[in-house]
Amino acid sequence: MTRKAGQPAPATGAATLDEYEDPSFSSAIIGWQKQHGRHVLPWQNTRDAYLIWLSEIMLQQTQVAAVLGYYARFLERFPTLRELACAPVDDVMAQWSGLGYYTRARNLHKCAQRVVAEYDGVFPSDPLLLAELPGIGRSTAAAISAFSSGTRAAIMDGNVKRVFARAFGVDAYPGEKKTEEMMWRRAEALLPEQGIEAYTQGLMDMGATLCTRSKPSCERCPLQARCVAYATNRTAELPVRKPKKTSPEKHATMLVIADRGQVLLEQRPDSGIWGGLLSLPELDGHVLAGDDRVAPAADTALMLAAGKFGEMESHERLSTITHVFTHYKLHIAPYRVTLARRLDIAAQGNHVWYDGSRIAEAPLPAPIKKLLLELLGDGKAAQARMF
Repeated sequence: MTRKAGQPAPATGAATLDEYEDPSFSSAIIGWQKQHGRHVLPWQNTRDAYLIWLSEIMLQQTQVAAVLGYYARFLERFPTLRELACAPVDDVMAQWSGLGYYTRARNLHKCAQRVVAEYDGVFPSDPLLLAELPGIGRSTAAAISAFSSGTRAAIMDGNVKRVFARAFGVDAYPGEKKTEEMMWRRAEALLPEQGIEAYTQGLMDMGATLCTRSKPSCERCPLQARCVAYATNRTAELPVRKPKKTSPEKHATMLVIADRGQVLLEQRPDSGIWGGLLSLPELDGHVLAGDDRVAPAADTALMLAAGKFGEMESHERLSTITHVFTHYKLHIAPYRVTLARRLDIAAQGNHVWYDGSRIAEAPLPAPIKKLLLELLGDGKAAQARMF
């Protein structure tokens, strides 16, 4: 069999693509999707690569229900690729605030600028070229190309891995390199000659609505008769889960410094947690902790930290906030600081006094925005009480 362009060669000793080919698999997916799949999502029923690309980036590691509102607001602010490319990155981050995985937003902005500069504002249809753009990997490139241009290209996201692991009885962790490579070979071999859009959407829909992590709806699944996991009563065991590691505990002490209707915010570095967003000033960054308790900050440390911005009059420890990231749990100890006298911070380019009335639209991490909005309350009277 002739290998397709961009398709990896089978590993030595591995099954060939011929052994994985099965037209009945794609036929079952396509038939089910046309009758039972999702057809009214706002990024469907279009060939506009901008709308499709935006949805695919937002849907990376995020469920449809969480994306819908952000997608609509984002397009209202940036209705075209060129408007997104020309916008300040802070505006992009503000629209993304709360959606998480903020590297996606920075790459989104960079990608828009690249497409405008290198392709005159038109996304290339070749998945290999798409995959070279910021924030677009092999699977996302295939989805964009399939939906916008009808290109035969295989996707391999978490939903597809789950469907494959159960349907074909893959008894190994899908994130392991050898297993993932095998799944990619299978995905390439199973591509239909016709109906790539329905097939691609069908795989996504099945993983999201039928072949879910817990309590899959096997009785409605078009693959039930051929599903190894169903036949062997192993739907709860497959796909094989990643070996568990204990999530480290970290803590951070943050300052809520308010003065004259404004709150002091700090620009975080582009890389790392909450990269590129505004946040509250920290004493020592995110420090490893032995447990989930956050030791009180010493008065001297608070005075020294606040002293960069003014003369501290008083401070108050607020309730600890716990936020769970993918790789660790962060316990934030916020201190509300009142200044007797405010210093000019114009020379400190990574700090800014931000109007309290604009906090709801600020590019802030979700837990920090929630904290500030709770302190601010609703209305000018509540804001005046805080400041």
